[in-house]
Amino acid sequence: MPETGFARPTLPTLVEQVRADLLARLSQDEVLRRSDLEVQARVQAAALHSLYGFIDYVARQILPPTADTDVLERHAAWWGIARKPATAASGLTTLMAAEGTVIPAGTVLQRIGAGDYRSAAEAVALSGVASVEVEAAFTGTLGNLPAGARLQLVSPIAGAQGVATVVEVSGGADAETDADLLARLQDRVRQPPHGGNRHDYEAWALEVPGVTRAWVYRHRQGLGTVGIAFVMDGRVSIIPTPDEVAAVQAYIDERRPVTSEAVVFAPIPDPLNLTIRVSPDSTAVREAVEAELRDFVAREAEPGGTLHLSRLREAISSAAGEFRHELIAPLAEVVASAGHIAVPGAITWVP
Repeated sequence: MPETGFARPTLPTLVEQVRADLLARLSQDEVLRRSDLEVQARVQAAALHSLYGFIDYVARQILPPTADTDVLERHAAWWGIARKPATAASGLTTLMAAEGTVIPAGTVLQRIGAGDYRSAAEAVALSGVASVEVEAAFTGTLGNLPAGARLQLVSPIAGAQGVATVVEVSGGADAETDADLLARLQDRVRQPPHGGNRHDYEAWALEVPGVTRAWVYRHRQGLGTVGIAFVMDGRVSIIPTPDEVAAVQAYIDERRPVTSEAVVFAPIPDPLNLTIRVSPDSTAVREAVEAELRDFVAREAEPGGTLHLSRLREAISSAAGEFRHELIAPLAEVVASAGHIAVPGAITWVP
């Protein structure tokens, strides 16, 4: 079939077209290189080329999939969708200190490789321990810290040790990418609000910063109840913390119909442990296989879902550099129980 669409003329083509048009209208056969006609041809062609460039730019901005970042945000705003902003992590740490020692609000703690954290409120040591609420001084997933991580006091405090231990610091999220914003916009256009149906609850959950996937269950705890599970990809643990569950619960409670009760919960992780023999067996190939498996689990794992062996093998075969492999374990379909979700686990490499 013939190609359709409009091909933007190149600058040399435009010069030839303008030159030919000028010669035809002046009844001349040729134009000298340094004549006024040649200058006119080149100047007019350059102006036309700029106009074609602007038209090409406008054409790309008309549709959201090809629009630039700022125009994509304007498309989304027209439909009432805003880009999810980056958020700062916050949580609780403990600091060993003498009885009655005061940890002032604004105390700066630091983690090498991450950045500064500040205490959100004044804390007083009781029984030798001060519970200090901290918040990252920067936004993004880098601010999330696992339990047991250490934060160093930037300035010493009399009566207190110089290192705080993290109980839980979470909630940090990166700003929403253009691809994710576009996906939500397309979903909004294709699935307009329905007054509280399954899709509405999923869309509400995905509007919360950091939430990347969500699932909705009818009658989760009986008639009139709706269950919502979600995860937060892009960090070490995709399972939300109790504070993050509470944040999504509050957000949905503000939007759900008054006749229903929403129950937001975090799925229980089931590590997907694998035993693989791969050829060629090199560090680069192993890393490529691990990356493909992480992407596979993020795409296809869901609470109570099934990971099929054929799809698992396909993901391994997609790794760059892999020639052949043997999936030694598991040997059966990976089926998650209700409320459980498969997450990447340990990989045992067999020579």
